[in-house]
Amino acid sequence: MSLAELLIRHACGLAIPTLAREQRAAGAMMLPIPRAGFLQRVEGLDSALRVPGIEDIAITAKPAEKLLPFPEGASYPGFIFARGATPQEVEQALRTAYRQLRLIITPALQLV
Repeated sequence: MSLAELLIRHACGLAIPTLAREQRAAGAMMLPIPRAGFLQRVEGLDSALRVPGIEDIAITAKPAEKLLPFPEGASYPGFIFARGATPQEVEQALRTAYRQLRLIITPALQLV
């Protein structure tokens, strides 16, 4: 079972039939915000999802949502999830998928 399933089962008081974990490596990448502005769309999702090892890409920011990079910002626009035979394989899949994505952000107007 995955770590996520184990934690959810434990939190809900459900039976945990085994503590055997899956053997494949897994990883997640939090999408950085390249610059402040308003999210219009994310391009390249289909290409990124076709990268071997990528299981899912969750875009949690909504269109027109204001994005602020860290340290001013406090969230990520989304996440990439991958699994593979080795940690290196997973890292490479995450990096390759990330390079396929383009966050289209319009700048916020500066009032003077």
